[in-house]
Amino acid sequence: MIKIAWSAGHGLTTAGKRSPNDEKEWTFNNKVVLSGMAHLDKYEGVLQMRVDDPSGKTDIPLASRTDMANAWKADMYISCHHNALGGQWGNHGGIETYVMEPANNNPSSLKLANSIHPKVVKAMGLRDRGVKSANFHELRETVMPAVLVEGGFMDSLTDIIKMRDDNYLNAHGVAIAQGIAWSFGLKMKEVIDSSGKEEAKFFNTGSLSLNNEFKNMLTKAREQGVIESNHWEKKAEEGSLTESEAIGLTAIVLKRLFLDKI
Repeated sequence: MIKIAWSAGHGLTTAGKRSPNDEKEWTFNNKVVLSGMAHLDKYEGVLQMRVDDPSGKTDIPLASRTDMANAWKADMYISCHHNALGGQWGNHGGIETYVMEPANNNPSSLKLANSIHPKVVKAMGLRDRGVKSANFHELRETVMPAVLVEGGFMDSLTDIIKMRDDNYLNAHGVAIAQGIAWSFGLKMKEVIDSSGKEEAKFFNTGSLSLNNEFKNMLTKAREQGVIESNHWEKKAEEGSLTESEAIGLTAIVLKRLFLDKI
């Protein structure tokens, strides 16, 4: 199993992390992370975890984020941010991806960054500011390969147009996921064809946050009487659904909802 820790930078109330129009950085970061995690759910052998607060209400300290990823023994750490230059509208802009300095001492992180960065640049259609190195906490204190992606400038007159479009943010997340998949040689999951009946998809439930496919599965199962209430959906939304509960629920729901019909 490949274990991937995701960090959506900052929180909704973090001072200064916003566009000149008061658009919060976390709202952009979060959409990228959700998209990236959803796309990686399509690959075999992947477990994912968010080390930030999925609601954005609390800005989890960076030390807590890296400690969580290290304790979980993640195989890689992805931090998603959006940049700013002074907080005033201007013609600057572009995408840059960071690894811990000096880059040559971190070949695994550099390989990951070089796989992710050009895909994000292409997906966003913004200026390429290159792969760089810096002494950032999330890059320094993680014991696994780690990259930090700055997906455009919140105070750029050109970048903000793309950042306000969810299609671009979704493509940004997919681009990161594709870079990860290429770097680790991941294989797409197979889909069981039930000869005209609904397809049974096997969902990754390793994330502390609820991915969309798993949420849809629980909702459908409740509506069809496979599970009796939305208790499990609420637990998953709150982040209190344990991995063992999620795996057990997936097995039960798939069997009753799909496989028993084949």
